[in-house]
Amino acid sequence: MSTELSTQLETTLGRLTLPNPIMVASGTFGYAREMEHIVDLHRLGGILPKTITAEPRIGNAPWRTVETSAGLLNAIGLDNDGVDAFIEHHLPYLSTLSAPIVVSVAGRTVEDFTELARRVGQCEGVAAIELNLSCPNVSGGIDFGTNADSCQRVVASVREATDTPILAKLTPNVTSIADIAGGAAKGGADAVCLINTVLGMAVDWRKQRPILGNGMGGLSGPAIKPIALRCVHQVRQAVEIPIIGIGGVASLDDVMQFIVTGASAIQIGTANYYDPQLSMRLIDELPAALREIGASSVAEAVGTLKR
Repeated sequence: MSTELSTQLETTLGRLTLPNPIMVASGTFGYAREMEHIVDLHRLGGILPKTITAEPRIGNAPWRTVETSAGLLNAIGLDNDGVDAFIEHHLPYLSTLSAPIVVSVAGRTVEDFTELARRVGQCEGVAAIELNLSCPNVSGGIDFGTNADSCQRVVASVREATDTPILAKLTPNVTSIADIAGGAAKGGADAVCLINTVLGMAVDWRKQRPILGNGMGGLSGPAIKPIALRCVHQVRQAVEIPIIGIGGVASLDDVMQFIVTGASAIQIGTANYYDPQLSMRLIDELPAALREIGASSVAEAVGTLKR
């Protein structure tokens, strides 16, 4: 990538600087090694390996995923190897990549989040920590993301434990996501990630049972993009910290919609499953789209939505 191109796409999220705004979302990209023969990992704006917890988790009972109209419903349940295995086996590989590594962590208590962030923040090769405050598939995992005070308390505790940049990933399953984002900002988050999946359900009417083993799960994919855009717009009016847009990104148009609405970067999630090279195309196509609206950088285009 040329110096001119990389400068044009460089994106700042508080104290975190990305070479470009195209990131891959946790839970959809494995630990990155799985994708090394499909995607040029070094070109990505940021890589988020799957969310880690203090102890290994086997996740929820099957079925764990089901396709829906324009989306995917999942109830994986944060299946992961635990923080010890991540630091010992996965982080050494991730640290060899030039793309910024953002580690997603989830806990049941403030202390869980704080200790995970402290340990991960001490590791070489970690550019930022994403706090998964909003997973709908784990008992207790969504509580911190549905109350502004609780969100602020978690973020503030993590902020005291590490100097590593903090991103707070928020749920749309609330009355006012702007209020929750305000709590994250007050707690010291460098940016907020909007949105996690939308709580949903799939039913087999013949068996008269839910299809997912967990009963309910998180809806992702193109179906939730309008909700995600609405959340980005509302939060942009309420807080000054940067926003990362997530939800249904599948094309350059989607990326630009998030940017002009107020997102400084985006994460690709569900599309990684059916179009794993999408991120590479978006990085190539983005400069021309910025020029089309008269912007010479990502920052110039952020939040330019006209009323």
